[in-house]
Amino acid sequence: MVLNGSDATAIERAALELAQGRLVAFPTETVYGLGARADSDAAVARIFEAKGRPANHPVIVHVSDAAGAAAYAANWTPLAERLTARFWPGPLTVIVDRTPGIGAAAAAGQDSVGLRCPAHPVAQALIRAAAANGVSGVAAPSANLFGRVSPTTAAHVAADFPTDLLVLDGGACDVGIESSIVDCRGAAPVLLRPGMLSIELIEAAADQPIRAPVDAALRVSGNLDSHYAPRATLRLMESAQLAAALQVLGPAFPGLAVYSHSVSPVRQQPGGLRWRTMPARARAVAHELFSVLREFDSAGVQLIWVEQPPPGSEWDGVRDRLQRAASR
Repeated sequence: MVLNGSDATAIERAALELAQGRLVAFPTETVYGLGARADSDAAVARIFEAKGRPANHPVIVHVSDAAGAAAYAANWTPLAERLTARFWPGPLTVIVDRTPGIGAAAAAGQDSVGLRCPAHPVAQALIRAAAANGVSGVAAPSANLFGRVSPTTAAHVAADFPTDLLVLDGGACDVGIESSIVDCRGAAPVLLRPGMLSIELIEAAADQPIRAPVDAALRVSGNLDSHYAPRATLRLMESAQLAAALQVLGPAFPGLAVYSHSVSPVRQQPGGLRWRTMPARARAVAHELFSVLREFDSAGVQLIWVEQPPPGSEWDGVRDRLQRAASR
């Protein structure tokens, strides 16, 4: 059931669904989320069941502002304060120590929890309406089947889940890939998942360099080797390798899709390969990436060849999603 996210009545209905322990899908600026009240382990368990997600793989808790994070954060460090003051609301998740007795299922039983304040107006309206109905935060991973391509439109969500799931339609997501995740429990930031916030931006806000992860036991959303995968087999290729492979197969090869930024488009033929040109800017690629992969899947291709993104930290988030999508 898809409802207009700009409709106050739809927002209130969705907030009541959350308050009663049911699931609601909603837009953020990154991807659509599959939400449940984070203060109810039974409600969060329904997320794992619906997605087919392992219960030991944590989900992020969405709050309306830094004050809303207080219920879940046992220790709001100076680093968390600096980063959220700069990037909230926005595509940043901070890992902090979790308050005992709340959010255990969302945190997959860990003593830490991921918190985010989304910028999308529909997400903000829903979180605030849910809070007015006694919901302290909304736990939400991406609203797709576990390990598959994340959704960036309401139609993507509706294609993956039963028709009785309430989906708030807020249009296409602006960012298009999931948030950056930064461990803020220590004195220095640790980047656990890249997004569209570059390392340079995070370091400038933190006023110190980012450190490499050292806690191998810490689990966070989206850090499995294989993730974000289409049904088709995805292969990442350097430009020369891609061009050579296309010369061998030719444009009439069936069941193949190509996403490339430097190799010249091959003339498409009926029943032959499908081609999409990758934009020159990382933000534009992030915005459309998951939609392109879903488009290829809908066309029934068996192979997706993607040219490696250009170098540079601004491409880290896109590169991470493509590498994980190609890992299965």
